[in-house]
Amino acid sequence: MRSRPDVLVLGAGGVLGEAWMSGVLAGIEDAAGINMCHCEHFVGTSAGSIVAAHLAAGRSPRRPSSFGTGLERIAPPQDTGVAATALEAARRIGGYALAAGTPLAPVALAATGPGGSLVRSAILSRIPPGTDRLEDLRDRIDALETRFDGRLRIACVDRLTGRRIVFGSPGAPPATVAQAVTASCAIPWLFAPVWIAGRQYVDGGIWSVSNLDAAPVARDTYVLCLNPTSGLAGARTALAAARNLIRSAVSIEALALRRRGAIVQTITPDGDSSAAIGANFMDAEPRGRVLAAGYAQGLALGRR
Repeated sequence: MRSRPDVLVLGAGGVLGEAWMSGVLAGIEDAAGINMCHCEHFVGTSAGSIVAAHLAAGRSPRRPSSFGTGLERIAPPQDTGVAATALEAARRIGGYALAAGTPLAPVALAATGPGGSLVRSAILSRIPPGTDRLEDLRDRIDALETRFDGRLRIACVDRLTGRRIVFGSPGAPPATVAQAVTASCAIPWLFAPVWIAGRQYVDGGIWSVSNLDAAPVARDTYVLCLNPTSGLAGARTALAAARNLIRSAVSIEALALRRRGAIVQTITPDGDSSAAIGANFMDAEPRGRVLAAGYAQGLALGRR
């Protein structure tokens, strides 16, 4: 990968998806000598919205504190704000089983496709909303002083209608970047919905794990999409089915962009990254290993 993408799309993936995307982008930058902060547009969903907001603010993606042949020796990075809150909330309301299932549940809700807004709305109305608030994440994003200037787009879902809203895109309701990012990370059964302009918004992954089709493109626009959940590890039928469903959905979205003349490349976790991530995207413990595995994968991609 020797050229910087015009549009960078960063998908959902929980605490570990964020670490993996940061590592991959850092590795590509270091190997290819490019600066991802200079992309023309960023589209972020859930964890991807955090990474996108940092890039739009001119902040380089996080790198491993040290890098060697043994991934287990990599020290965990500093908490990014969402990790500790999400993990503690998951423990309080159901433990490991619920936390492990969070990247799969949006897939089930999104399986009906964009035409299923009513289905999403009905399901969301029946899910007891979480009570935890991502205040620390909001404060951290606020501190970046990022503004919606046409470059950054954040995918969320209107809890009442089940429809996708892409903040930062033309015609979207007014919002701060911190509001939009917090809403995009508000997993309905973990966190309280975020009020923006009198409406409640939740995790953009409820609509799509990538929202790749929301990328602004024209002919020959180069779009790079990082999709952490397409690399779900494990041979269990549920995980394999979820992975295949995610990949199919992203492929359909990519096809829509290609029909408009865009050049689309998608990156998913390789074998080492998938092994480091495992099946629980909300487990903060292996973040250092995931960051390092992503960085190694990014270095390999950047040298091509």
